[in-house]
Amino acid sequence: MRHRPRTIRTTESLLENGLIDEESVPEIRDVAKRYAVSITGVMQEQIAHPDDPDDPVARQFVPTGAELLITAEERADPIGDDPFTPVKGITHRYPDRLLLKPMHLCPVYCRFCFRREVVGPGEGMLGQAELTAALDYIRAHPEVWEVILTGGDPLIIAPTKLRPIMAALDGIEHVKVIRFHTRVPVVDPERVTDELVDALGTETPVWVVVHTNHSQEIGAAARGALKRLNRGGIPLLSQTVLLRGVNDTPEALESLFRTLVANRVKPYYLHHGDLAQGTGHFRTTIGEGQELVRRLRGRVSGTCQPTYVLDIPGGHGKVPIGPTYLADGGDGTHQVTDPWGERHPYPPRTAGTTGSTGAGTAAGAGTGTGPREDTDRG
Repeated sequence: MRHRPRTIRTTESLLENGLIDEESVPEIRDVAKRYAVSITGVMQEQIAHPDDPDDPVARQFVPTGAELLITAEERADPIGDDPFTPVKGITHRYPDRLLLKPMHLCPVYCRFCFRREVVGPGEGMLGQAELTAALDYIRAHPEVWEVILTGGDPLIIAPTKLRPIMAALDGIEHVKVIRFHTRVPVVDPERVTDELVDALGTETPVWVVVHTNHSQEIGAAARGALKRLNRGGIPLLSQTVLLRGVNDTPEALESLFRTLVANRVKPYYLHHGDLAQGTGHFRTTIGEGQELVRRLRGRVSGTCQPTYVLDIPGGHGKVPIGPTYLADGGDGTHQVTDPWGERHPYPPRTAGTTGSTGAGTAAGAGTGTGPREDTDRG
């Protein structure tokens, strides 16, 4: 195993590694008192320009004074987990699935994290009595079809401690799917050992959803970790947060999603930024996000297309908020906008139909130079 830089956890270490300057030290200390800091050696290596705060990897993990600015609409619990927490470590918002949060630590701390108020040094892993109570809750609710392990990052749990959790879930008859939400394969890929992959190998199907936001994060070590998971028979999805200054261009998203699919990871969700405190500098508008998603349609394969979603503040659930391509054409007809911005009537007008053909360029859309062959169904 190659020698890597030590994980950065303090303001002083950020300064020593050239990721902040002397002038910013006082405000970064204030940020670090409130929100945890951790940048693994792998992520330090993926920072192409350490002295550039707009480097897409540095921007995700290096704290800035902007985190001290809290706007009126921001919340400590932006997606409303607390009202749906019947026992410690469980969030049960939807009838058929719930979150199991056995670990409150992460290998890195994202500067935009929606759980930034509750993750970080402190409690760490659930105690045995707490974990037993959480598992008992799952056993007592036969409507739970899927258990999603999140946190914190559940894949930093040692395989020896993860095995009994997996065995317990595997033994619950009504749990048909186990899902992990994690950053580990990208930000701390050497944790993805054969032993860890084996610990995930239950009879109950296991899916791993990898959080990554820019193709620059995915180096050789990350690609190796994804390959080990794939070879272990574990299907992989991804989730990405739309972040101003990181991936808010069609080119950045295209590069990321192509890189993921080339590594056998299906893009699953593109999240609109949550109203977490101190994260306003990362958020785009919904309109900007919709336009980015619109520009990807027709530009990249359908396998590269995630669903653009918003977690409604207050715990009201997650909904798709992507652009619409369909408008009412009257008399039971529709106007459909194609990936290149042209409108078409549906059903198509037949010979002898009077009036406009309905085709034209949608406002703010493309010029209609893309392919039109009916056999092109990508």
